[in-house]
Amino acid sequence: MTRKSIPYWHVDAFASKPFSGNQAAVVIVDRWPDDATMAAIAEENMFAETAFLVETPDGDADYALRWFTPTLEVALCGHATLASGHVLLSQNENRERMTFSTRKAGILEVRRACEGYELALPAIPTKKGDYAEAVALLGAKPEEVWCNADGYYIFLYEDAAAIRTLDPDLRGLARLGDAQFICTAPGRETEVISRNFVPGGGVDEDSFTGSAHAVLTPFWTERLGQDSFTAFQASRRGGHATCRLDGDRAILSGDCVTVVEGRFYLEG
Repeated sequence: MTRKSIPYWHVDAFASKPFSGNQAAVVIVDRWPDDATMAAIAEENMFAETAFLVETPDGDADYALRWFTPTLEVALCGHATLASGHVLLSQNENRERMTFSTRKAGILEVRRACEGYELALPAIPTKKGDYAEAVALLGAKPEEVWCNADGYYIFLYEDAAAIRTLDPDLRGLARLGDAQFICTAPGRETEVISRNFVPGGGVDEDSFTGSAHAVLTPFWTERLGQDSFTAFQASRRGGHATCRLDGDRAILSGDCVTVVEGRFYLEG
């Protein structure tokens, strides 16, 4: 039995210093391993997401990209896309951007910016609704509930203090499926504050969620009456971004820090 070595990076995304923001693993392979192997690597990493990249020089983008949590493959992950762009642009100083083709989220882009990078994601719309079962599990009643058919739920609270003191029933939320339960309010140090619970997807509370901010961007720009805002995700690690609506794109600005670079060894 031979052992195959593949390059691996551990990156803190939406972070200006190590051990903050959201952890992502970035793995570059010549071709896709089977799904079970990618799932096992993601479970071994135990990060919110592991990004797998395959170079596609003749394709619609520079790389094909897939993301796995410790329990499943996801349709969209912002922070691991930012981490992937950071890894590739750090190795290619003459490049200003990297593009990624995905299975369900279309073409995504990471480009250099004055402070770190800009990540372009699809802006995800929501509409006013209700989810009484989830509200009962969050431990505090929101002022409004917004949602869409793809499993993104926004729970709007009065202020930052309400967000910080939430203590949801995570096991109960997990039984509702792999939805994102995004709790948000006007911030203090930033214009918007949020926390995001995804226990059904294997992440009890995410550190910083790019896809959640792709939902929050159209929601808050309309509510604030401006095309951009500063945001803080108030997890234990915390994470910052500036969010801007550009047509049908949510542009998230943030930085990354490489924490570990090495090799991942596989049998076969």
